[in-house]
This record gives sequence, C-alpha cells and structure tokens, in this order.
Amino acid sequence: MIGILDLGIGNLRSLSNAVHQNGFDFRIIEDAAAFDDLTHLIIPGVGHFRAAMAVVEQRRLRAPIQAFVAGGRPLLGVCLGMQLLAAKGTEGGPSDGLGLVPGTVRRIEPGPGLRIPHIGWNVMSAKKPHPVLNGLKPDRDFYFVHSYAMVCDSPDDVLGVTDYGGEVTAAVARGNVVGFQFHPEKSEVNGLKLLENFCLWDGRC
Repeated sequence: MIGILDLGIGNLRSLSNAVHQNGFDFRIIEDAAAFDDLTHLIIPGVGHFRAAMAVVEQRRLRAPIQAFVAGGRPLLGVCLGMQLLAAKGTEGGPSDGLGLVPGTVRRIEPGPGLRIPHIGWNVMSAKKPHPVLNGLKPDRDFYFVHSYAMVCDSPDDVLGVTDYGGEVTAAVARGNVVGFQFHPEKSEVNGLKLLENFCLWDGRC
C-alpha cells in the first residue's frame, strides 16, 4: 500500500493517477495514524518550504515520518517534498527541514539569460546506480518546476543532477530515502518508470 501524504500543498490527483496507472494501490493520508499500514510513503508538494514545514509541525508529522524511515520502509519526496527531506531550508527565512538528507535548500543562481523559476524539460544525469533507476536509459528528460534546490552536504547523497546554468541537484538518495526535484508524474514514460521502480523497491541498495 502506497501512502501519499496530503499536506494541502500539492496536486495529488496526477501523482495518485500515476501510481494507480502503474498498478499499485494507494491511499491519500493526512496524518500519521495511517502510517502503520503502509509499505511506502510519498511526500509531494508545490510551494513554499517554510510554509510546508509549518504544516508538518502543526500536524505533528516530523517524528512519525522520521520513525517511518528509521523502520526501513521506503520514502520518496517529490519537488517540494524532496526539499523537505533536507536539514535546512532558506525560502522565507531559515527553517528546519525533516533532516533525512543532510543539506540545505537554496535559491537557484542560474546565471545570465536563464529565468527563475526553472520550468520545463531538462536532462537528468545519474551520478550513481540505484534501484529506482533500474531500466531507465541514461540522460532522460524530466519535467521541472522550481526556484530552489537542495545542496547536499555529501556528494554521496546526490543521485542525479541537471544543468541550469550550472549543476543543480535533480535527485537524492540516502538509505531508504529518495527524492526527485522534478515531477515524475508529469514526465511521461520515464517518470512512470521511476515511480514503478520506487513502488517495487524494498528500501535496500
């Protein structure tokens, strides 16, 4: 059973449809009471880091999410959901994230001629092998919409990067936690493959 966490900050329909299209059962959840029945957890999100973490704190979700990960079950963060995995965020002022991937979420500095937010299709280059990348051809395009990106403390946690006037973290992986800065549910066949791989993954590498 795939849990999709509803923090009130994301379009859950396209993500849940993608999970269903891959043949998996899912449940939209709003609190930690349903975590016990889940095999996997997805944290989606669109919007503001500080505001999203305020919702996490108000609903007392930080400790249950951390316990879910500590128990070895796979967790996926998508877009803002990936950013929330970080230790710190700077959007709206410094604030704490979930602390599952050591690093800080910072505003992208793309250089001359490139606009923020970064919107559109861009290539992700994998930095290392991982079960969620199984069967995916190298350097595939995915759909991005973001102004901030995670800067990992350790390069070992960077799963993939994209180029937007410089190297930008596109995916992270640490233990049984993964994150995609892009939207797999909007990235057609390649995105569906990533979601399928995640839903089949047992959390071990």
